[in-house]
Amino acid sequence: MDQDHKKLKESSFPCEVLEKVLSFIDSHKDRSSASLVCKDWYDAERWTRSNLFIGNCYSVSPEIVARRFPKIKSVRLKGKPRFSDFNLLPQNWGANVHAWLVMFAKVYPSLEELRLKRMTVSDESLDLLARSFPGFKALSLSSCDGFTDEGLKAIATHCSFRLLGLVQMIIYQNLTELDIADSVTEDIGGGWLSCFPESFTSLEILNCASLQCEVSFDALERLVSRCKALRVLQVNESINLEQLQRLLVQVPHLTRLGTGSFMQELTVRQYKDLQTAFSNCKNLQALSGLWDATSVYLPFVYGACASLTFLNLSEANLRSGELAKLLPHCTSLRRLWVIDTVGDKGLEAVGSSCPLLEELRVFPLDPYDLDNQQGVTEAGFLAVSRGCPNLKYVLYFCRKMTNDAVVTIVQNCPDFTHFRLCIMNPGEPDHLTNEPMDEAFGAVTKTCTKLRRLSVSGLLTDKAFEYIGKFAKNLETLSVAFAGSSDRGMQCVLEGCPKLRKLEIRDCLFGNAALLSGLDKYETMRSLWMSACNLTIKGCKLLAKEMPRLNVEVIQDEWSDETHANKVYVYRSVAGPRRDTPPFVLTL
Repeated sequence: MDQDHKKLKESSFPCEVLEKVLSFIDSHKDRSSASLVCKDWYDAERWTRSNLFIGNCYSVSPEIVARRFPKIKSVRLKGKPRFSDFNLLPQNWGANVHAWLVMFAKVYPSLEELRLKRMTVSDESLDLLARSFPGFKALSLSSCDGFTDEGLKAIATHCSFRLLGLVQMIIYQNLTELDIADSVTEDIGGGWLSCFPESFTSLEILNCASLQCEVSFDALERLVSRCKALRVLQVNESINLEQLQRLLVQVPHLTRLGTGSFMQELTVRQYKDLQTAFSNCKNLQALSGLWDATSVYLPFVYGACASLTFLNLSEANLRSGELAKLLPHCTSLRRLWVIDTVGDKGLEAVGSSCPLLEELRVFPLDPYDLDNQQGVTEAGFLAVSRGCPNLKYVLYFCRKMTNDAVVTIVQNCPDFTHFRLCIMNPGEPDHLTNEPMDEAFGAVTKTCTKLRRLSVSGLLTDKAFEYIGKFAKNLETLSVAFAGSSDRGMQCVLEGCPKLRKLEIRDCLFGNAALLSGLDKYETMRSLWMSACNLTIKGCKLLAKEMPRLNVEVIQDEWSDETHANKVYVYRSVAGPRRDTPPFVLTL
């Protein structure tokens, strides 16, 4: 027995009691707080933790994690900062998972789950993963890159069963989840699905919706027919309606379905068969996909909508009339994602049909077409707020907005925890008064006392940030773009938001004075991102000198200007500067 564990056993407060108490704590934040109570609690938490969350793969090293926690079975690991989703991070920046997997293979032979986000995952890494953990059950790759179908073949081949000795006896068949969500993949073919052995039956979750390839339907159909416990199935656009019907017949008990393309001519018989297949999905709680869905074929999903709590139409490109006909069938809906092609009329239908709605996301059809004045406005947002008083999460892309509209919206829905308003035209004022949008976000921070995440946009002065610093006392994440009139704005946020953990800023006037105003704040935050601001290398060096426990990285696409800091990423780390720094990153 480890010496530390022996000391824990001899503690005046019994180890068994501590471990029993900690077994009821699931939150990683609460467990981390418990470990700070005293040495006994630290040791008990160390020995009882089986689930690990790391919000930044460079905040700690694999070696430190392995020493601290000896019995990990599930890991969630995040890599690149969020702005990498907008192509603001150069290729080969880092966040490679391989070093982590090498360490996990040495110290965590009982690892069962690995959930990665914005990590680089090579085929070699997937092969190592597939061969190293005999009881491995769940793999989730969200917004990851670097792998091909060779890596997926390794997972399908080696995570599906294990062989024992010379008799070649199958003793393990554990893989229950394979989730490839929004990952950037290359050279992915559909043949990897055929690598699951014919005896494999344990899969419960399969999501390959983001793969840009033709899927081997025969292999997929055989796999689905064998896995009787399958409850989540999300296929990609290559699956047509006839194929979808054949899959649904095999798994009518699905709780989550992602369909393929709706672009197929159907006979009357095929239409009725598909309608029947959807009607038999009595347990369906989430529906997505519906690529190219139109009013012709959309009605056959109506029979499966009664129990839906989540409807993701971000690939469907529906018009207002189609949405208005669909939503009355979704009487239990809590979450809805749509494209702005639904227009204000479509959002009026949301307000009238979805009284239980808690989350709304409205994505732009084309965020880069600044001349396009179609989409949604404040009228649609107001309609939703009047009909959906339980709304807590909103992501709303629009071309224009007014202060008065936002004031009314938050009065109608005061329980917002996430308010992400994205006015796509940079520096856009209130389109009726031509005033800055300061009062809009002032109302959000004053009214929504539970606010944890805020994204601001439009024409904003320092007054908006004064409101944020004064009233947003529970704010954890703030995203800012094309806003602010001086360094004072950022200073107000850093001084006034005690729970701030992530600050993301792009294309703002904030400079060195704003950056250096957070010296007392950054060690309690997870990260700071600033790009296209008025920062200099000198200012970043000063920050690094004053805060040696922070990693201060300057990311330059071109070194033509050796004084300006184009992109700056600041994060706390107990591991020191990272070992895999690429040549275009200057670590200070």
